[in-house]
Amino acid sequence: MIVRNLEGARVLVVEDDYFLATDLQTALEAAGATVVGPFGDASEAERALLAARPDCAFVDVNLGHGPSFDLPRALAREDVPFAFVTGYDPGIIPDEFAGVTRFEKPMSATKVVQAMAHMLRGE
Repeated sequence: MIVRNLEGARVLVVEDDYFLATDLQTALEAAGATVVGPFGDASEAERALLAARPDCAFVDVNLGHGPSFDLPRALAREDVPFAFVTGYDPGIIPDEFAGVTRFEKPMSATKVVQAMAHMLRGE
């Protein structure tokens, strides 16, 4: 049974792994979200962020050039709640993002959808 707990939400997806990105997109859309992206490049995602603010975001820590936190900082400036996905050790995340939800690859798309729903409710 599909729970449509993201009905009407705009979710920015930033993930360079095609299969993970498309699986996540499918799960988010099945839950009622509109997916912005997915983007495999932070600069494209930042342009999308500035063009039309999403309700929340899902951001890969490494988009092919090593860990980068410029996009998460832009999301924080725009007050967009987001979650990280990474295969890196938790210590890679800077202290400024200590309270941000972190998913370790591989992860369940269902858990991501649930986390996004919690973020949108301010939990």
